[in-house]
Amino acid sequence: MSRELATIKQILHIVEELGHIKDLDSLLDRILKEARNLTNADAGSIYLVEGDKLNFSFVQNDTLFKDDGTSKYFYSDKKMELNQKSMAGYVAITGKTLLIDDAYNIPEDVPFTFNTSFDKSANYKTTSILAAPLKTSADKIIGVIQIINAKNNKGEVIKFTENNKIYVNYFATNAAVAIERTLLTRELILRMLKMSELRDPKETGAHVNRVGAYSAELYEAWANKKEIGKKEIKSTKDLVRLASMLHDVGKVAISDLILKKPAKLTQDEFEIMKYHTIFGAILFKDPKSEMDRLSTEIALNHHEKWDGTGYPGFVDGNIFEDEIEDIKMGPGKKGEEIPLYGRICAIADVYDALISRRVYKDAWDENEVLDHFKEQSGKHFDPELVELFFSIYETIKAIRNKFRD
Repeated sequence: MSRELATIKQILHIVEELGHIKDLDSLLDRILKEARNLTNADAGSIYLVEGDKLNFSFVQNDTLFKDDGTSKYFYSDKKMELNQKSMAGYVAITGKTLLIDDAYNIPEDVPFTFNTSFDKSANYKTTSILAAPLKTSADKIIGVIQIINAKNNKGEVIKFTENNKIYVNYFATNAAVAIERTLLTRELILRMLKMSELRDPKETGAHVNRVGAYSAELYEAWANKKEIGKKEIKSTKDLVRLASMLHDVGKVAISDLILKKPAKLTQDEFEIMKYHTIFGAILFKDPKSEMDRLSTEIALNHHEKWDGTGYPGFVDGNIFEDEIEDIKMGPGKKGEEIPLYGRICAIADVYDALISRRVYKDAWDENEVLDHFKEQSGKHFDPELVELFFSIYETIKAIRNKFRD
């Protein structure tokens, strides 16, 4: 088999696998990684078109980041004007692919320049660049993939080739279709969550995005510690993020008199509110996918506590078969009786609730929040997960900064 045909077959295989990824950030991670593998590139970034802006949505750099994308740069959130002054903007507007041999010696007769600010701040040297449009089958440009510093077998930076350009263009077109589909999936989930937000002002889109991202990163830290395989980690992380975003969707079944009450709930009202965990699980009755199963697990268990004082506990009745009035909450689950993903989401949800301002409360001071987690380790929260939470706290802060209210 010729080298060219082998590369095309490799691309087709990758594209098929992209079709199984549901979460946008997981997809961008995979796309950028595979584009870099095709060209043996050291670094790269993906920009997505958002109206008249380019959102610097994803970045990888083997020289600077050794943690496979879980650094704080994973959640970069920078936007720039969509114009031809930048290389990414030029590619997004014209649809032309750029091959730059030396970023610091760009011809003066082109409209774009190279922004050196990242190199200076990170002490990095960008040399060769290949920037290609992410163009769908309908010829719509939804973003730009930019890969940096091709390397030879000795690890020396070299130029990208015309063959690199052909392969990356072909791959980018197929990747764009996957991105467009995943954007639609995320939009559908966010619309579903918008129903909750209309009912409950506390359930904002930013909140659920943060909880989903916190949960995904915390799962990955746990899975790495347990030495779970990279392939399983990536696929599960994808699902954990989406399922965690739906943690409070059961609130759509709770009365407005309780959800929107401006004062503290009475004990009777709080007992009714607790049932949002069961309502959330019921929404995923007869699961059709692993995501449905995780969504059930998280919705039902994210208010359980490590010491057994949470809810709904071991319920008396079958939540999927019995009438809701026949289902009674029982003793709280303790320790590892609480499913893993419920324990993970509990940390993500409480952290975000405490550190965020709401109409009914001010945000806690960050040190107060962190002290609370230390104090509640082994009480409210799984102590092992609390330790891991602190180990990835730079990433947690980056997520908080990206998905601001």
